[in-house]
Amino acid sequence: MAIQIAQDPQADEVLNSDPFALLVGMMLDQQYPMEHAFRGPAKVLERFGTLDPAAIAGADPEAFADLCATPPAVHRYGRSMAGRMQELARHIVEEYDGDVTRLWTEAKTGDALFARVRALPGFGEQKAKIFTALLAKQLDVKPRGWTTVVGDYGKKGFRSVADVVDADSLTKVRDFKKAAKAAAKKASTD
Repeated sequence: MAIQIAQDPQADEVLNSDPFALLVGMMLDQQYPMEHAFRGPAKVLERFGTLDPAAIAGADPEAFADLCATPPAVHRYGRSMAGRMQELARHIVEEYDGDVTRLWTEAKTGDALFARVRALPGFGEQKAKIFTALLAKQLDVKPRGWTTVVGDYGKKGFRSVADVVDADSLTKVRDFKKAAKAAAKKASTD
């Protein structure tokens, strides 16, 4: 299945062809509309010329921050996210010799995969669950026990970016998140 999270053919092709792009898109998916976050890697590729983790990790931080903040920026907080992207790239270089696919191909269980994703800079527990579900649902990476690790994100439905496969599913995920936020707000005022 081809990934269509960015809802832009060129950006989605980058996500499909470069595993580090998918990881970066997930890292950028915070305080920013998800389809725009997942367009960020294509912008970096266009401006920087590569998504090679070693090249990104070794880039001059100021120049890389400028590149990420130049309109249209890769994120609402382009400079800050540039630093996080470089930190993520360094982690992939140091832990996986620059091969991001080792993150999931060498994980034998869902717990191991979750632990590896959770250890990534910028990935909290929820983001790690969502990315693990994304790998399972969209890349068919399903180590033993993955459904237990991701909880509700592994269920059928439209809960997160892991469930986005087209414009319709993006709308359904957005509606689900909006309803969940409204329910949480209501519960906090009751």
